[in-house]
Amino acid sequence: MTSATRAVGPFQVSPIGLGCMGLSHGYGPATPRAASGDLLRAALDLGCTFFDTASIYGLGHNEGLVGEFLSSDRERFTLASKCGLFATPDGKRGIDGSPAKIKATCDESLTRLKTDVIDLYYLHRIDRAVPIEESVGALKDLIDAGKIRAIGLSEMSAATLRRAHAVHPIAAMQTEYSPWTRNPEVAVLDACAELGTAFVAFSPVARGFLANGVRDMAVLDKGDMRLGMPRFLGEHFTANLKLLDAFTALGQAHGCTPAQLCLAWLLAKAPHIVPIPGTTRLDHLREDFAAWDIALSPEAVAAVDDLVNPGTVSGARYSPAMQASIDTEEIAA
Repeated sequence: MTSATRAVGPFQVSPIGLGCMGLSHGYGPATPRAASGDLLRAALDLGCTFFDTASIYGLGHNEGLVGEFLSSDRERFTLASKCGLFATPDGKRGIDGSPAKIKATCDESLTRLKTDVIDLYYLHRIDRAVPIEESVGALKDLIDAGKIRAIGLSEMSAATLRRAHAVHPIAAMQTEYSPWTRNPEVAVLDACAELGTAFVAFSPVARGFLANGVRDMAVLDKGDMRLGMPRFLGEHFTANLKLLDAFTALGQAHGCTPAQLCLAWLLAKAPHIVPIPGTTRLDHLREDFAAWDIALSPEAVAAVDDLVNPGTVSGARYSPAMQASIDTEEIAA
């Protein structure tokens, strides 16, 4: 793999990072601890220098994995985590962007991650009861205290980014972005470029769908979050499967797997984009990271744009309840 890097705030990171969430929750049971450790160590050895976790992932379990298996090589990578989401007593997700909660969560995360400082610390979701300026002010206090090095936001609009940036420079905005989720193209990507904010793309292979990894919904675990996402259900799923066949063929025409086509497409879109695919499998890990050596032509990028876009993808990105928790601009289907 090449030694090229991309900037995330003050950090130079590998062109593709690792989203660690799936090792703990989201798409089924947690991966066994030893296997999780093998994958995290393999990612580091393959040249990944950007690892992304959050306090909500497995209710601390995910940060614990990162701390257990990577803290001994802390100087070799940029560590990102998130605050602002928590589990309510009834098992649902709550949002709290208050300064007190942000600071308490950071202390808990530092302990689990076995580190003195988190490189990039995101506010995971906007708390509409707390002005973004107050939340970012608390994150700035954490920088002043030496507990974090840079501030990020997740799933927020260009307007919110600008308000936050006026309080303290925002190093990164993290939002879902792939050929089938184009919301960042409305305004956020341009705002990031204008402000010098990196854009970190989560779910860059469409939650596994555009990696050809979800052909039959019946095989998914009952706790899989995709069971509540409209694009994976009923007639929407059937329609999207037809799109997947054409996308897979397009990847073959350009000498890459469909997952690699997604990742190479993102890297070709703009130099301030850093995708963070997640996986629990070593073969998929190697496949994903190999994509940072694939240079797509403008014609190939245009072919992806023409094939998979808001006009061709069937179904909404999120259920109404999930949609209510994000601040990202919507794009008409």
